Amino acid sequence: MLLKRFLDYVSYETTSSEESTSSPSTMIQLKLAEHLRDELNELKIEDVYLSDTGYVYGTLKGDKGMPVIGLCSHMDTSPDALGKDVKARIIRDYDGKDIQLNDSLSTTVERFPFLKNYIGKTLVVTDGTTLLGADDKAGIAEILTACERIINENIPHGKICVGFTPDEEIGRGAAHFDVKNFGADFAYTIDGGIEGEISYENFNASAAEIEIHGVS
Repeated sequence: MLLKRFLDYVSYETTSSEESTSSPSTMIQLKLAEHLRDELNELKIEDVYLSDTGYVYGTLKGDKGMPVIGLCSHMDTSPDALGKDVKARIIRDYDGKDIQLNDSLSTTVERFPFLKNYIGKTLVVTDGTTLLGADDKAGIAEILTACERIINENIPHGKICVGFTPDEEIGRGAAHFDVKNFGADFAYTIDGGIEGEISYENFNASAAEIEIHGVS
């Protein structure tokens, strides 16, 4: 189900735009946001809503007296490369060799030596003409699949708050995030890193433009 969800999400074009002043910065992000809202409702997640600025929230009620945990991921993909008409390819039981994406482009072990860590694993790649969108649709798929497993297997848990944001790639992911109503004691962004790794940095992708008049 995790892989199926991920392949579904990457089929949505969600490229954000630095030139835009709206939230979300591109209206195409709302298509995935609406889909995620509906999927949360199907899972019987409570308090589900899509804000007018493109943020999706939901709550998985749990046992009282336990810390309230937040799980977050972003829906948008980087404007630095095309994110439309993604052609995902599944590589099962990866052999540790170079991956030919198309006639002229390969993902090589020489350039990406960490590929050796994934021998025998299932990888998902594109045809090299677009972004895949794993950043961060993989995180969304992980969160929803985890919630589904908790519900179906009746795993004991405290309250879990879910949040999916637009525009992280252009530094605005937290600009309209409703921290107060989100209500988590601790929150984790499921985005990147190696399996099992937890980072405690506060990444926000902020940028600054400086115009200097004078002589160097």
